[in-house]
Amino acid sequence: MTSSRTQAVYRGSPTYSQTFPCEPSTASTGRMLVRGLLALWRLSDLADRAGLVVTELIANATRHTPCPEVRVIIRRPGAAWVRVGVVDREPSRLPTLGPTCDEDESGRGLLLIDAVADRWGYDLHRRGRHPWCKEVWAEIHVSGDE
Repeated sequence: MTSSRTQAVYRGSPTYSQTFPCEPSTASTGRMLVRGLLALWRLSDLADRAGLVVTELIANATRHTPCPEVRVIIRRPGAAWVRVGVVDREPSRLPTLGPTCDEDESGRGLLLIDAVADRWGYDLHRRGRHPWCKEVWAEIHVSGDE
């Protein structure tokens, strides 16, 4: 008996983005969005990691910026990577990975992202000379033959 297995083929740089209110409840919506898109791309094995990433990125934007909206972006910058990003309109408030104490009740979001993602960072988007927003992102390596 032979078995044929269809494998997802990577073509181009698929991207999905959506704007949401900058509030804590958006994290749940962001997780559903990431899970659904990864299932469509046949990458459900990355859903837990990517879900944690989007949750923490939204939580950081909610906590550290006064922005009314955030934009969630999920993309495949290459066959070997999935990138999850959150854009806010506070380019002057850059993410930093800082020390925490055991007693701290918050401040571990980037530590979690650093632990589950293969790389992370931020990009400033400019109009002319001045940045008008930033995207904080994390990338997860896709394992397997793509």
